[in-house]
Parts: sequence; C-alpha cells; structure tokens
Amino acid sequence: MKNTPSLFGSDRTYERWRWQVFALTWLAYAGFYLTRKSFWIAKIELQKPEVMGLSQAHMTWIDIGNQVAYAGGQFVWGLAGDRFGARRVVLLGMLGSVLAAVAMGMSTGVILLGVCFGLQGLFQASGWAPLAKNVSAFFSRRERGTVMGLWCTNYAIGGLIASPLAGYFGQRFGWRYAFLVPAGVLAVIWLLFWWGQRNRPEDVGLVSVEKYHGEVEMKTETPVRAKGAGQDWSAVWAALANPMVLLLAAVYFFLKPTRYAIFAWGPKYLHERLQTDMTQSGVLSALFELAGPLSVLLGGVISDRVFRSRRIPVAVLCLLGVAAVLFAMDKLPATQLSLGTCLFLIGLFLYAPDSLVSGTAAVDFGTKDGAATAAGIINCAGSVGAVLGVGIPGFLQQRWGWDGVFMALAGTILVAAGLLLPKWNVLPVPVVMAETKPEGTRPG
Repeated sequence: MKNTPSLFGSDRTYERWRWQVFALTWLAYAGFYLTRKSFWIAKIELQKPEVMGLSQAHMTWIDIGNQVAYAGGQFVWGLAGDRFGARRVVLLGMLGSVLAAVAMGMSTGVILLGVCFGLQGLFQASGWAPLAKNVSAFFSRRERGTVMGLWCTNYAIGGLIASPLAGYFGQRFGWRYAFLVPAGVLAVIWLLFWWGQRNRPEDVGLVSVEKYHGEVEMKTETPVRAKGAGQDWSAVWAALANPMVLLLAAVYFFLKPTRYAIFAWGPKYLHERLQTDMTQSGVLSALFELAGPLSVLLGGVISDRVFRSRRIPVAVLCLLGVAAVLFAMDKLPATQLSLGTCLFLIGLFLYAPDSLVSGTAAVDFGTKDGAATAAGIINCAGSVGAVLGVGIPGFLQQRWGWDGVFMALAGTILVAAGLLLPKWNVLPVPVVMAETKPEGTRPG
C-alpha cells in the first residue's frame, strides 16, 4: 500500500464524481462568503448620516448578533449534516443566505438590518461542517491533507473576491448593491449545486473511497439509514465525546477572533489610518485573503508530505508567526505598503492553522461518520470566539487604541498555540480495516 494514494485514479467514473463534488462544494462555500462580507464593506457608507447614520455601537451589536447566530448555527447544522446529509442542509442554507442578503439590501432602518444580519449568520453556518463532511466521503485520509488544503482555498478566495465585489458595486451604484449583487451570484451557485452535488459515492452506485483506495476506513460501526440521508446518532455522540475534538474546539475558540476582527473591522481600520474610500478599503483589506489560498494549500501539503498527516506541527508554527505580526502591526508607519504587507502576512500564517484545525483535523478525528458533528462543534466554539473578534475592536478600540486591540488578539493566538503544542505528534487511530486491494469501484 502506498503511503499516499494518487489524487487521480484510473476509474474515470469515480474520478469524475470525486472532482465534480470537490468543485461544487468548493464553489458553494466560496459563494457563502459573497453574502457574508457585504455588511462589513458597507459599514463605510452606512455610518454616514445621510445614508443610515450607524454608530460604532450599532455596528458592533449588529456584528455580535450575527456571530451569536452563526455560532449556534454551527452546532445545529453540524448535527443536521450528519443526520440528514449535506445536500439538504446546504441547499436550505444557501437559499436562506440569498434571501437575507436581498432583505438587507432593501432595509431602511437599523433594527431590520440587524435582524437580517442575524439571520444571515444562521444561514451562513450551514456551510462549513456539512460541506467538509461531503468532501471527506469522496477523499480518504492519506490524501486528505493535500485535498483539504486545495479545498480550503474556498473561503480565502471567496473572501478575496467578496470584498472588492461588494466595495465596487456599493461605491458605483449605491450601498444596496453591495448586498444585492453578491446575492445574485450565490443564487446561480445554488442552481449548480442542486444540479451536480451528491453526498457520497454510494449515492451514485460506487463503493466507499476507502475501498476504492484499499485504505484503513476511519469510521464507526454505524448503520446507514437510507441512501444519502445520514445515519443514526451513535457517530454523533462519539464525536461529541471525543477529547481531541473538544481540544480542537478550544483551540479554534482562541484562534478565530483574529480572522473575524480583520473581516469586520479591517476596512474601517484602513479607512481611519489611510483615509481610503469604500472601494480602496475593500481592495486593500483583501490582501489578507489573497494570502489565504497559498497558505491553506501549503499547510495541507506540508502536513501530509513532511509531517506524515500530522496537522498540529504546521498549525503551531504558523500561529507563532501570526502573533509576531500582530504585535508589530500598529507600530509601523501608516502607509498602504506597510499595512498591506502586514495583512498579507497575517493571512499567510493564519489560514493554514485555521483550515487544518476546523477542516482537516476535524474530519480526521471526527471520522467520516461524525465529520459534520465534529466540524460543527469545532466551528461553533470558533464562532463564539469570533464574537470576541467582532466585539473587541468595536468596544475597546477607543479605550485601548488599535495597538491594544492587536496585542489582545495576539494573546489569544498564543493561547491557541500553547493548547496545541502538547499534541504535536497526535494522529487519529484507525478502527476498521478496508480491503488492501479493491476488487473494483462498483459494488456487486
């Protein structure tokens, strides 16, 4: 048995389904970011008295409501993804996200805007955990670091596109278009996903990917209830009781505030320090996401090829790099070059551990049957941390200054690194052996 299976096998039908599902799940999660970031870009216009006159306190409470709904949704949708399958959950969530974005674009008051952004957070939460489970059904553990590294470029590229897209249309045609145009794009992605996505190879008459690769099958002894519909609750309870899953949840709680602080307040921070407009702030803040695809890809490949499917070493080393840049950021001259470089470096160091903890390691330790639950638990904890990320700048910047905010964020990053360090060499333990040589790719 090879140490790492080929990403492209000889069975054309199997490979077509693998990469079709990869592409559509990638596109779906990238699409979620289009509607997620509209409000954060539109803040620059919405704060103007002639537009809506949002105060910093208004913005902060709207952000917090969004992230509280997102955190609760992560747990609920994660359970639903294991119980009912990714297809139903993600189609419902994408549709809800489109409708919430349209409603925000048509809003005329602060209360309606806040309620709709809360609903947006709830629907946004339906994406990550079920889609991560979907990918795990088509790609086996020994290739998963590389594959998830490729796949996790979705939220980096989605965010990279979302900021300039919302900024351009909002600046050119009015702030409402920062919501309406991304909603239209996500509606097209919804149609593509409905047409071509399936939950697992067995749904289209193929064997499991472990049998296809002759690999150790990382799953519990859980009977499947119905074709593509999920399974009973035993794998869910196993994921809930898994100590490594709970540790990763704690790590993600301390890791995620930094990413969401930059998402929610990065454009406004740049506007204050550089006097950039809505379009310029959106483009410059997108340098953070520009580093993301390279970061998650390198993190996944290095964890497979250098550390033999161990995800923790890459995560720890990168987190130390994030903390160092955060400590220095606000002390540098206020130029587009210096601040843009810092944002790029934070993205370069942050996205790899973010994707490894919330995606690859979640699937590894949650197992295929409990993957959505494990990812949901971890992302729920991370989203609670994201509440701090959107709240710290809004409430504390005026008292501590931006440097104090970045120092606090660096502290949370160091705590995450410290929690991971004792698990440097940990790997998931296989419980069921697959055939060493598959007899074919189709059952029967």
